[in-house]
Amino acid sequence: MLFGFAGCSSQKTEAQNMEQIYQQQGVPVKTQIVQPQSFKTQLIYNATLSGLLESSAYASFGGRIEKIYNKVGDYVKKDQVVMSFPVETPSAQYNQAKAAYENAKKNLARLEKLYQKGGVSQQTYDNVRVQYDVAKANWDAVNRSVEVKAPISGIITRIDVSASDNVKRKAELFTVSQTKRLKAKIWVGENEICDIQPGLPAVAEWHGRQIKGQVKQVDLSMNVMHQAFGVVLEFDNSDNAVVCGTTAEIKIFTYRNPQAIVVPTKTLVKRAGKRYVYLAQNGVAKLQPVTVGRSSGLNTEILSGLQAGDTLITEGQLLLEDGRKIKIIE
Repeated sequence: MLFGFAGCSSQKTEAQNMEQIYQQQGVPVKTQIVQPQSFKTQLIYNATLSGLLESSAYASFGGRIEKIYNKVGDYVKKDQVVMSFPVETPSAQYNQAKAAYENAKKNLARLEKLYQKGGVSQQTYDNVRVQYDVAKANWDAVNRSVEVKAPISGIITRIDVSASDNVKRKAELFTVSQTKRLKAKIWVGENEICDIQPGLPAVAEWHGRQIKGQVKQVDLSMNVMHQAFGVVLEFDNSDNAVVCGTTAEIKIFTYRNPQAIVVPTKTLVKRAGKRYVYLAQNGVAKLQPVTVGRSSGLNTEILSGLQAGDTLITEGQLLLEDGRKIKIIE
């Protein structure tokens, strides 16, 4: 018990000695000069980037891929043939459609001569004309099915099959994207959606590469499945810095002030529901009331109460009170 009492007495004496030193020399603090600086707040999400315009081609019937004429990364024009099926593919009915079309074409040509001479009735001619139109439509459809064409102009960003693969009807074959501009869709909770509006600047970052963009669309109603609001963004990718289909970090800048007064959040003191900071003035600490704005990371914007040139106490404030002597250390 004697040793315990001696220990407590020693600690009390040490605290009294430190207090005496603070009274004589001042509480050691660190400071910084308040200067206007750029301040921004941001919301961060992850999303998949896709071409602003993007379309896939699908197999009209099941069968074997005969030939692929392009590779991923190639630029193709709308309706350019990218791959084809063999014309003898049973499900394509290529030969049957071709024969039917050629036969209907011959019949129409023969009947037109007779019709012009009055050798056949109008009804007979109309019937043959209809048969030709149907045969031609079927033939055109078969051609479109056998030759798979690009649905839009752009870059082939994905090919899902190889030559000689057997595919099923409606199988996805390849995708064409316009990659100069990319888009992303994110899902935003109800606590953050009020901070997002069309036109806000944004960046998408992928493996250290950044592309700039902005918010283009903000849903006005919540998606029941996601329990969130959909937000669409568009980005300029004119130099193809970011690969289409990748997952990028999306930053939306919800607020910017290029000339803000900003302090480290840790320097704020809360008393009776109000916020204060300590300033160094004439060798003493001054408790200065402030009005705070937004916070971002470790910093908080000050709307009033501070001005450029003030000396803000950044360390040692826990030992301070208004008017206490301070000693500024480096």
